Amino acid sequence: MKLEALYKGCTYHIYNRGINGCAIFNNEDNKKYFLKLFDKYLSDIVKVYAYCLMDNHFHLLINVNEEEKKVVQAFSNLFNAYAKAFNKYTERTGSLFEKHFKRINVTDEDYIKRLIVYIHLNPKHHFDLDFEDFMFSSYKAFISEKETKLERDYVLELFGDRDNFIFVHNERSEFIEQQYLLE
Repeated sequence: MKLEALYKGCTYHIYNRGINGCAIFNNEDNKKYFLKLFDKYLSDIVKVYAYCLMDNHFHLLINVNEEEKKVVQAFSNLFNAYAKAFNKYTERTGSLFEKHFKRINVTDEDYIKRLIVYIHLNPKHHFDLDFEDFMFSSYKAFISEKETKLERDYVLELFGDRDNFIFVHNERSEFIEQQYLLE
């Protein structure tokens, strides 16, 4: 399988899951540690447009600031450091993540917006959790006034403003809820 290259200046949907669908996060501390490692290895070489950490998978929407080799190595460092710590913590051995993290080059601005909403609504879609209160997605950081390393200004500008950002998320969330009722 040929992997999508990670070109400087391009935007990518990065995602992966636990090998055989296993949990990659057992608790909040695991997720906090993953985010801490992400910050350590990647905060200076990618811009983050959205993220969500679920129990058995994660989604990131990033823009690459550096050359591919440096970015791929940073992701490798992140995943290896996290897997070693998780395996030690859970007394397991072997691979934690599926072989290669998935990456899709996203060039269309409308698709970027849909991906941001999709990523933020993952808790609702998978577990019928309230996406607005979910601690491990970037949604709350975008509607907050607190300082963040996320690309808040760019993302909110994509949606027009903060109010429309919230409106679009809620509209899509209601659609998902209606789909549950039809099942």
